[in-house]
Amino acid sequence: MPLSSPEKMHFKSHSGKMLSESSSFLKGMMLGSIFCALITMLGHIKIGNGNKMYHHEHHHLQAPNKEDILKISEKERMELSKSFRVYCIILVKPKDVSLWAAVKETWTKHCDKAEFFSSEKVKVFESINMETDDMWLMMRKAYKYAFDKYRDHYNWFFLARPSTFAIIENLKYFLLRKDPSQPFYLGHAIKSGDLDYVNVEGGIVLSIESMKRLNKLLSFPEKCSEQGGMIWKISEDKQLAVCLKNAGVRAENAEDSQGKDIFNTKSVGLFIKEAMANKPNQVVEGCCSDMAVTFNGLTPNQMHVMMYGVYRLRAFGHIFTDALVFLPPNVSDND
Repeated sequence: MPLSSPEKMHFKSHSGKMLSESSSFLKGMMLGSIFCALITMLGHIKIGNGNKMYHHEHHHLQAPNKEDILKISEKERMELSKSFRVYCIILVKPKDVSLWAAVKETWTKHCDKAEFFSSEKVKVFESINMETDDMWLMMRKAYKYAFDKYRDHYNWFFLARPSTFAIIENLKYFLLRKDPSQPFYLGHAIKSGDLDYVNVEGGIVLSIESMKRLNKLLSFPEKCSEQGGMIWKISEDKQLAVCLKNAGVRAENAEDSQGKDIFNTKSVGLFIKEAMANKPNQVVEGCCSDMAVTFNGLTPNQMHVMMYGVYRLRAFGHIFTDALVFLPPNVSDND
């Protein structure tokens, strides 16, 4: 039956609409496919060494090569070994008492001076009472105390939590060619928005110049707030970064000469487990730097195992040929 003129017009209009919708649908499908392809392709692009993603903008400070150390005269090496002094700050709370004991008995003996800053007075261990359990306020007070008392004695100030194990000799080696009169601080640096900060889990190192600038800023709450945030709590390491940024102090990521991180926010065991899963043929190479300074998340027993492996275990007949030896001060109980 032939269609009337109104019906023909309706049919053409309906057909045109369907074709238009079909065309839009096809265009959407094509654009979606292109978008998905781009996302997939970008997802496979990796920047940096191996499978490590670098998305931050802070600088990367590397440890010196052993060959460079050999070029230093023996007289200068002896002077360096005697003059390099690191003051260690450990922030603790009473609930950390078992870790506190382990840290006191292990790696802090290798600091040139180590002091514990506690949230309250604890009878079983000697500590400096901060009279607050707010970690940012504890950190502020500890830095002020350290600067006021030891600014003429130390050029480097290392802060750590009690779950961190540190190899102070490796830290000194890393700092060998770094200038403490420059405004920077270092560790495991992370970018969060526009803020570069050093993660406290891996330990934080401030130069004496950074300490000077921070100490001045502590008196100006508009530039260095005493609070961790009005709406939500800001972690102490990020709050420190805000203050240091306002003081013109930059955060730096510390690496060995091969680009591997040396301030670690995880334990050795966890790194090895991850390496076995991701790089079964390169467990040792894929795990950690030979020049590692810190590991974090250790139990008291793991602290003692680390102490044994780092400082006490020796291969009989093997002669160590380190170009530089860091000598402890006479008053140290360095074992």
